[in-house]
Amino acid sequence: MASAAIRFHPAAEQEAEAAYNWYAARDPSVDHGFREELRHEDDAVAENPETWPRYGIRARRFAFPRFPFSLVYVLRGDAVDIIPVAHGRRRPGYWQSRV
Repeated sequence: MASAAIRFHPAAEQEAEAAYNWYAARDPSVDHGFREELRHEDDAVAENPETWPRYGIRARRFAFPRFPFSLVYVLRGDAVDIIPVAHGRRRPGYWQSRV
């Protein structure tokens, strides 16, 4: 099976960049780790998008192992649309209007 295309919602891109910048301001080695983990999670979701549990009615969620973030995504045809890069302890469900 071919990898699904990954598409980030513009707000999800901003959330990922904000998290990266937050870590960069505190410890450059950690910001690199966050970026690498995000890249790894993107690849894992692209390879097997139906592996992770449902999150609500249409979405699925992949929780980062090392950071308090999750990719919440929706399958649309042959693509995976990442809706938020959500912090696990801030504003639950704020992204639902994006689906």
